[in-house]
Amino acid sequence: MNLEDEKSLRKNNEVPKIGVAQGYLIPGVTRLYIKIPLERIGALIGKGGETLKKLMEQTQTKITVDEVNGTVIVEPQTPQTRVLDLMKARDIILAIGYGFSPERAFRLLEDDQILIVIDLKQYVKPSENHLTRVKGRLIGEDGKARKNLEEMTGTEISIYDDYVAVIGDYESANIAREAILMLIDGRQHSTVYKYVDKAMRQIRRSRMVSLWEKEYMPK
Repeated sequence: MNLEDEKSLRKNNEVPKIGVAQGYLIPGVTRLYIKIPLERIGALIGKGGETLKKLMEQTQTKITVDEVNGTVIVEPQTPQTRVLDLMKARDIILAIGYGFSPERAFRLLEDDQILIVIDLKQYVKPSENHLTRVKGRLIGEDGKARKNLEEMTGTEISIYDDYVAVIGDYESANIAREAILMLIDGRQHSTVYKYVDKAMRQIRRSRMVSLWEKEYMPK
């Protein structure tokens, strides 16, 4: 079973304006509807329901899973549940649906982490051979290419079905995204690694300057 088209997912997974009053969410009214592949339902629920229970506790949400059609409903537990936590629950569910293990998906509980999804069908000719070849380039021999990108950018990368998903902080995740698009476009792995190395060094330098300014510059 294929995942929903990325654009459709984004449209369907928006927080509905109805049910949000004065900055609060209304249990039983505010709902997010998410669709994930049936084969990923087990990973979402976990052994004895432990993964789902942990997700609900960490995000203060109520999550209902339809194991027949793969629909997941996310609701706030109380009016004090934050919109941000509702979004975190949604993104973690989507990440598991895109092939991440729950352990890696739970990284999205951190406020500075985002989920980026690339639909390979938007960049590759609609042929099984083309998709297989491109996914092979992204994974690399024994998973080396994907592992290199993860280590260089500090991100998590999943290649599942016809999608590539990235978890990381905003800057690093977008560098990983650009590197993935370069590989899809046929650029040499060495060229892509040079780009990533340079981009990450610039980010580290920028962050060091920012920290120095906060620490030593007069206020």
